[in-house]
Amino acid sequence: MTWNKFLQPDLILAGSVLNLTPDIIQHYKLKGLVLDVDETLVPITVGAASPELRDWVEQIRNDTVLWLVSNNMSEARIGGIARSLNLPYYLGAAKPSRRKIRTALQEMNLPVEQVGMVGDRLFTDVLAGNRLGMFTILVEPIVHPDAALRSHPIRNFEVWFSEILGASINPEHTKSYKD
Repeated sequence: MTWNKFLQPDLILAGSVLNLTPDIIQHYKLKGLVLDVDETLVPITVGAASPELRDWVEQIRNDTVLWLVSNNMSEARIGGIARSLNLPYYLGAAKPSRRKIRTALQEMNLPVEQVGMVGDRLFTDVLAGNRLGMFTILVEPIVHPDAALRSHPIRNFEVWFSEILGASINPEHTKSYKD
């Protein structure tokens, strides 16, 4: 597989993970989701799930197996968020390493092609998911509304570098979901 294929998300969702609806999940025949945590589900500066995120999880979990896999090493942070959402989790995943994602997939007991990897980063979440043959979904980072600087230099670099390698990261150049 070429680098542009490793870095190419299957779906780029405009907005946050909260825009990932049951209809979209069903459209792509997904039965499970592996979710990144930091800036995918909660801003890096926030230690708790928002009411909107808790409502989203409750809506999605009706038909979809959910598992959190984070590179963050903080048991207090990731474990607290996972427990507040009543979701299983792994921390310290070292994505793009596949080890902990593969373990989550085994726990989910679903074929890899029926599980989506959802995250805000190309070189960790999308790369790891593509290396495993998962359906990869790139979402926009969730940042704290009080954050003075809303730029994402690492993510911006990843997008720029991925496009140099031939991946199409702009939503208009990838699959998009239409109702």
